[in-house]
Parts: sequence; C-alpha cells; structure tokens
Amino acid sequence: MVRTQKNYGAAIAQIAACLAFLFAAVMAPAQTFTVLHTFTGGADGYAPTSVVSDGAGNLYGDAAYGGNYESSCNYVGTQTGCGVVFKMSHHGSSWIFDPLASFDGANGYDPLQGITIAPNGTLYSTTFYGGPGGPECRSFGPGCGTVVELRPPASFCQSFSCPWTVSDIHQFVGGPSDGQFPELGSLTMDAAGNLYGTTLSGGEYGDGMVYEMSPSGNGWTMSVLYNFGFADIDGIGPEGGVVFDKFGNLYGVAIQGGAGLGTVYQLSPSSSGWNIHLVHSFNYETDGANPLGTPVIDSSGNIYGTTLSYGPNNAGTVWEASPSNGGGWNFSVLYAFAGPGEGSYGGLLMDSAGNLYGATESGGTNGYGTVFKLSPGNGGWSYTSLHDFSEGSDGSGPLSNLSMDSAGNLYGVTGYGGQIGPSCLSGCGVVFEITP
Repeated sequence: MVRTQKNYGAAIAQIAACLAFLFAAVMAPAQTFTVLHTFTGGADGYAPTSVVSDGAGNLYGDAAYGGNYESSCNYVGTQTGCGVVFKMSHHGSSWIFDPLASFDGANGYDPLQGITIAPNGTLYSTTFYGGPGGPECRSFGPGCGTVVELRPPASFCQSFSCPWTVSDIHQFVGGPSDGQFPELGSLTMDAAGNLYGTTLSGGEYGDGMVYEMSPSGNGWTMSVLYNFGFADIDGIGPEGGVVFDKFGNLYGVAIQGGAGLGTVYQLSPSSSGWNIHLVHSFNYETDGANPLGTPVIDSSGNIYGTTLSYGPNNAGTVWEASPSNGGGWNFSVLYAFAGPGEGSYGGLLMDSAGNLYGATESGGTNGYGTVFKLSPGNGGWSYTSLHDFSEGSDGSGPLSNLSMDSAGNLYGVTGYGGQIGPSCLSGCGVVFEITP
C-alpha cells in the first residue's frame, strides 16, 4: 500500500511538471522565420552583405557581387558583377524586390559595408574595391575602394523599377594621405550631415585610418581624423564603423594590435584634432580576439561588441566595456560562443529593453550559423537561439549585423545558401525576417 501511494504521488508530480512545461511553451513568445528574398546571382546580385530598415518599413541593402556589369569586375576567382544596392517594399502580405543600382567598377566594386539612410532618403555606403586607386592599390587590380552616394531619379518615373544615380563622392588612393579598403560596419552620419568611417589599411603608417566626409558646396571633403600606426597603443586595422556617445566621442574596434589580438579605441575631439584613448586591449585567452563590426553604445556609455575568435571556448565572445568612476574602463565577457569557428562578423543590435541581437557565420545546431538574442537579468545574460541556419532554402553564413523595425521584427541577410547559381555554387544568399 505504501508503495502504491509513492507511485501515485510520483505520477501526480510528473503530470504537474508536464502541465507546467506545456503552459510555459504556450506562454513563451514564438519566433517565426521567413525568407523574404532569395538571390539568383543575376540583376539582383548575390552574396548580400547588409540590410537596414527605414522608418517607413522599407528595407535597403547591398550585395557584394552580381548586377548589370557582369564582366567589369571579374578580378577575383569566379566572381562576376560589381555589386548591387537594392530596396524591398512591403505590399500587403508580400515583399517586392527592386535593384536600385549596379556598381560598374569605376564607381566601386564589392560593397561590404551597410547602407546609411540620410533624413532626406539619400543612401550612403562604401565599396571595398573600385575607383582608380593609387600605386598601393593597383597590385590588387580593382582599386582602393570608394564612398558612394545613391539618389532616386530626379523626375517622376512611371516604371516600378527605376534606377538610382550612383556617385562616388570619394575615391580612396591609399597612403600616406588617404586610406584604402573600407570593410564591415557602416558609415555614421551626425546631425550636420557629416559621415564618419574607417579603412582597413592605408593612411600615414599603412595600418588604417578613421575619416570624416563633410558636405562642401556641391561636393564633399574628406578629412583624416586619425592614422593608426602604433600597434600597442591604438591597434591595427580598424575593421568596422564608428559610433558616437552623447559627449561627441567616437568609438570603434581594430582587428589586431594592442597587447593581444585587437583593441577597442576612443577618439575624443579637441581644439588640436582628435586624441586616441585605448579602451581595451584583448587578451585572446580570456576576452576573445579579432573584434569586428560597429560597436553598440547605450545611454549609460556602456559599449558592446563581438569578437570573431578565441576566448574561453575558442569560438569568439560577446563583450561589454563600462566606464569606471576612476576614468578607466571595466571589461567583461557577457557570453562565450561554444561552437567551432562560431564567432561573429557583424557586431550587435540593441533594442529599447537592452536586449542584444547578433548573428554568427557558423556554429549552431547545423553548423551554418545562428541568429541569437542575449537578455540581461539576474546579474547575468541569458542566451536564446532565434534561428539555426541549415544551408538550405533558409540560407547560411550570416555575415552582417541585424536590423529591427518599429514592431520589433528582425531583418538580416546570409551570404550563402538559398538558390545555387553559376557564380555562387554554395548558394546566392537570402534576405530573412524573424518576427517575435
């Protein structure tokens, strides 16, 4: 009799646990993953590198290759086409894809940074190659890269798909007076309409630079704010964009240099120019290494970012640098990626509640990348996988940062997966949406 009572009690407890699990599953918000566009490798491009949502719910992005100039930029391997800038508009329950412009090599090739949308709707971006270049760049074939401006047609266009005008407002020529090869992140625009960005190399010492583009009459003027060249002080190769804090300081990351493999730096304006301050030098064993993308900064001045490699699990990290009362910085690892080669290329997105979102190129359940969320609480951060890519119709290898609209929907791109084309044997990539 006693044994029966014990078994009965255990059964009741098991049923209660199952009901609690089912209740939690019902109450938990469901994430829905949807492919909005599958690239074909033709006029729509392939290997998309970014997507950003504007205030009206449209998406703007770019693809590194493809477009209307197939033979103009076949400098590297089997890549054809110089790249595409596109727009996606939400009409009812569907999305319409519109290739706004194709790069032709002379005005740029291989756009690897994201799109920046000006208040008047003008688009700005950069290309990694293209332009005439200088002696330092010509050994690479396609030039040192460009800063580009894209404007809609000046007059009314009756066709649904109307090409925009692409103007290269700056052509990089390499050091010592200029940079070369802008990569990852995106340009930052201030309230006066000035643009700020970085180049991976070039500059006075060849280790990259931070620059400003200022409207000047009917054109633009480029100014070098800082030349990297002192590896133990500032780092080597600022690979990503920069972000302002509320005091007018700029923050960014360098992929190498410092005491380990990469740095977080601050540039402070002064009457004599911009002064560099080292926020953090990465210890590859504990902190991770090779930080990439554009940092995120919250209202308290805390800086957040990602690393591509190393760290506690040898797979990259998500980190935070917080200002201390003594004027320095406190550094902490919020999350250490666990999958082999997981890491993150694109940096982070922060919502109004302080949650962080990002993507990894590889890792996850299937090994082809993830979209993740980190939520603060109880003295730590909790990790949630929002999607694990399969290299099928959902794509694979998300390389860029994510974007979020006013309804909390997430948007991103994958560099591979989806439809296979002659120039993209691992798939041409997709644009995806994750709804809460």
